[in-house]
Amino acid sequence: MKDARLLAVWCPDWPVVAACTASGTGQHVPVAVVDGNEIVATSAVARAEGVRRAMRKRMAESTCPELVVFEHDPQRDARFFEPVAEAVEELAPGIEVVEPGLVAVPARGPVNYFSSAERAAERIVDHIAARTNVEAQVGLADSLFAATKAAHRNVIVPPDRTAEFLRPLGVHELDAPELVDLLRRLGLKTLGAFADVPENAVASRFGGPATRQHRLARGLAERPLDKRRPAPELAVTETFDDPVERIDAAAFAAKILSERLHENLAARSLACTRLGIHARTENDEELHRVWRAAEPLTPRGIADRVRWQLDGWLTRERLTSGIRTLTLEPVEVVNGTALQLGLWGHDDERAVRALLHVQGLLGPDGVLTPVLDGGRGPKEQVRLVPWGDERTPTHNPDHPWPGRLPRAPATLADDPADLRDADGNEVGVTGRLELTAQPKKLAVRGRTQEVTAWAGPWPVDERWWAPDPHRAARIQVQTNDQAFLLIRRDQRWFLEGVYD
Repeated sequence: MKDARLLAVWCPDWPVVAACTASGTGQHVPVAVVDGNEIVATSAVARAEGVRRAMRKRMAESTCPELVVFEHDPQRDARFFEPVAEAVEELAPGIEVVEPGLVAVPARGPVNYFSSAERAAERIVDHIAARTNVEAQVGLADSLFAATKAAHRNVIVPPDRTAEFLRPLGVHELDAPELVDLLRRLGLKTLGAFADVPENAVASRFGGPATRQHRLARGLAERPLDKRRPAPELAVTETFDDPVERIDAAAFAAKILSERLHENLAARSLACTRLGIHARTENDEELHRVWRAAEPLTPRGIADRVRWQLDGWLTRERLTSGIRTLTLEPVEVVNGTALQLGLWGHDDERAVRALLHVQGLLGPDGVLTPVLDGGRGPKEQVRLVPWGDERTPTHNPDHPWPGRLPRAPATLADDPADLRDADGNEVGVTGRLELTAQPKKLAVRGRTQEVTAWAGPWPVDERWWAPDPHRAARIQVQTNDQAFLLIRRDQRWFLEGVYD
């Protein structure tokens, strides 16, 4: 594992640093960056005043009236991080940008050159401060996840001690909020406790995403190494008639070229996790940067990183001319099954481009695709995700969920319904899960029909440990020409689905 060790360079509170740099705000004032209405980053001064991440903006401003608030801007973060990345690359060639504020580089080169990991870390931190006046921390470990956590603590983890370093850390270090909440409720509060669970048990109970997080907790890479080298013909290149000098032109070029790269990969059932961005200016200046991603990149993910990188290059004072040639190269690929979106039984290129166009007009949530998921209710068994995002189930759909309906309705709904007996009285459900009378009439969607058969009720008793548990009952109702799934909640009937 020694040659696979990674050195991570992390700049604390980078969104705040970038916002302050862009606006000329001093470091002595409390600053927060918000995304929507939620705090996503804070300065040390703001934290000292009680402002925390995930806090609502209004609450943060009431906690600290002097708080200076900036909107989250990933493009701004990337633009101001480029000089930092260049400073690291001057001492450790071959860096990969994980996100603005964090770069990774194979540790072997700088450690050998500076004789020790500690000396390499010290020189890199001093060089960044001298070149950019930015504070940085360095971590080193056997995986990117562990190296990042080590950088947060300014720690050099000895070889083959990564799992030991991670064991006492809390499960909140995993970037998987739903899984973290579940692990805590199961009593698994540390990464070590989670790592001790057998991998096959994690895979069967929680599914693929949790298995990848389990590998991280064990100090391994998120996925096993894939030795395939991407074919050269996968790369895409565009030569511009007029050199690209403006950010808006760069954004358009990034989108078009990113779609071409994604189509090349999708045609071979591949997805990109490390993206190489190459550019040549009109004056033959060579520019190159690699971006690393934990998850396979969607077309939007590729375009975002290309746009951010071009913004960083174009705003540099030492760039003497516009970009003439742009090349995107998949440096590392993985199986792209999660991103292969079957459309009417085949992948239609025209349909794919149309969906990309619609998504560009309406945003990523404007085009959604279904994913079969785990759960008891019919709505829980199908989850909608933005087109192009990974279509991996959150829960294992093959898990034997107690109380799960044997057959989900073809059409989902949430409409008020009225179920009556022969005397016209409403049919209810008792505390012993029995109907108060035999159903005879069903009124739904403005139409009243005679009930010919029914089955149930079946209890729905979920989140019993929470202050607001979910208790309801389901019943299947057959009329002369259709079958319905009804649910009784809050003393009312609702149509939950219609069977074909």
